[in-house]
Amino acid sequence: MNRIQLVDTLPNVFQNRTDLVSDIWQKEVTFEKGRIYLVEANSGTGKSSLCSYIYGYRHDYQGKILFDGEDIRKYAVARWTEIRQKHFALLWQELRMFPELTAWENVDIKNKLTGYQTKEQILAWFEMLGITDKLNAKMGRMSFGQQQRVALIRALCQPFDFLFVDEPISHLDDTNAAIMGDIMTTEAKKQGAGIITTSIGKHIELPYDQVFNL
Repeated sequence: MNRIQLVDTLPNVFQNRTDLVSDIWQKEVTFEKGRIYLVEANSGTGKSSLCSYIYGYRHDYQGKILFDGEDIRKYAVARWTEIRQKHFALLWQELRMFPELTAWENVDIKNKLTGYQTKEQILAWFEMLGITDKLNAKMGRMSFGQQQRVALIRALCQPFDFLFVDEPISHLDDTNAAIMGDIMTTEAKKQGAGIITTSIGKHIELPYDQVFNL
């Protein structure tokens, strides 16, 4: 996949609002593979909804979303499955980890499905992010910042054309945020992929090609 386009897209909940000032809603916007984007927003302006719409998780919007010119409303379940397996990687704001599993198990359960990353690469990321000592810790007993780092590693255990990260450093210090940014950009460059990151304040420092205000 090379291009994601939004054409006059608007969450249904905003349809009666006349005070919207946005670079994305009710505009024509294009995200291109290989480029890096930041979507800055205030709370309640539809930031997480945007990710859910593009990921096909929600459909409560007006207008169109196109993948390489195709309207995604026409996609069958099998097509969405293929897109999520091979084209989109997503780090959810709420992470969606399994609290009863360990950090390693949360990552390994996905990598066993994809077979995409080596064990050595995964362990190297754990070490870079300073959480090697948490490999066998239950996710439910880890801090949110530690869970964010594990969630990023899990997100990277697949091929992708676009990496979506929804407020990825909200609970991280500057040092770990920078390391996370390096890991993301290195892997995206390796795959020739684009990155779309969102923020409601503290944002990850990346070489953005374009910044949108939601």
